[in-house]
Amino acid sequence: MIPATRIAGFRPPGVCDTPVPQPDLRDLRNALGKFATGVCVITTRGPDGKLEGLTANSFCSVSLDPPIVLWSLRKDAGSLPTFERATHFCINILHARQVAMSQHFCSPRLNKFEDCSAEFTDGLDGVPILRDALATFECEQVERHCVGDHIVFYGAVRRYAYSQESPLAFHAGSYTTIQPLCD
Repeated sequence: MIPATRIAGFRPPGVCDTPVPQPDLRDLRNALGKFATGVCVITTRGPDGKLEGLTANSFCSVSLDPPIVLWSLRKDAGSLPTFERATHFCINILHARQVAMSQHFCSPRLNKFEDCSAEFTDGLDGVPILRDALATFECEQVERHCVGDHIVFYGAVRRYAYSQESPLAFHAGSYTTIQPLCD
């Protein structure tokens, strides 16, 4: 067990003025990596027609009524200006056989669609949709907020689709899959 003194923001009972120690960022990242997540490729088309895409695991459902999802992007990401100006984006959730697609979209290529455009079709507002994804959520951007070193994007789900494949997951710095424990 990690000593309580290493927990960011931990204050012993009855102590109010104790300075909060800054966590070791690598150690914090290792701890956060213990939470298994799905893997998705988030895509958009900017107002100038430029296509952008990136691999992310920072996606979640916010609301079912109305259907709202969110994801986040580092403030220093080269694709940020396109995502900020775009009216729509698509969350393409990957299945277990799409590790190569995830790796492709987390590379620093200038045009990530150049080698794989046949894998996509046009969705709302011309946003690329991965044809063989586990699930897709076509979203209209409704809000964004600056939080820490990221921008959080909120999208109203306008269309979605899904299949019954096994999901691709990411845990402790590695790709993995998820298997049910019981029926």
